[in-house]
Amino acid sequence: MLSRLEIGTEFIEGLRSTPKEAIDVVIAVLCGIVNTRLVTAINDLGGRAVGITGADTNLFQAKQLREELHFVGTVSKVNPELVINLIGNNYLPVVAPVGVSIGAHWNINADSAAAALARAIGADELVFMTDVDGVSDESGNVLTDITESQIRDLQETKVLTGGMIPKIEACLDAAADGIDTRIANGTIQGSLVEALSGNIGTRIS
Repeated sequence: MLSRLEIGTEFIEGLRSTPKEAIDVVIAVLCGIVNTRLVTAINDLGGRAVGITGADTNLFQAKQLREELHFVGTVSKVNPELVINLIGNNYLPVVAPVGVSIGAHWNINADSAAAALARAIGADELVFMTDVDGVSDESGNVLTDITESQIRDLQETKVLTGGMIPKIEACLDAAADGIDTRIANGTIQGSLVEALSGNIGTRIS
């Protein structure tokens, strides 16, 4: 959408910069198109999904992450009552990762937002679904488990780069709070069940 509108952005350490002219487009796409399609897909399968955003009831209060990223934010506070109430009434919240502060909206990395929400609601487990089988070592072998020290080694040797960096950092944040955290391939049918059973993906500890 941004390229179609000829709005330029760049990736910095795996995060897409969001200039002022892009933030309204980001809100429209994440909160409108993407959220609605995900909710519809879940409900078509018999789920009870409800689409909400990080702006609803100030779910994600946020602040600027770094100046060079413009309107990319980081979660400063989570107000999880809406999510807890929805779950308690057997609804599945689908949350668009947009944060708010007074007079501003922020584009929040979805992995970081998920980790912040998981910590706020006291989740037992957190699974990040992506398009790879997990975290791989220097030889390309998927690791069953990985520790923070091993992660730092892979970052140092540039094995972990790009969009995997914020995903890994989100995993470490959640794991530090005792949440069982895992990265798995979401393109495989039944992968979420397999990941929750500990059969696939990489567990971060």
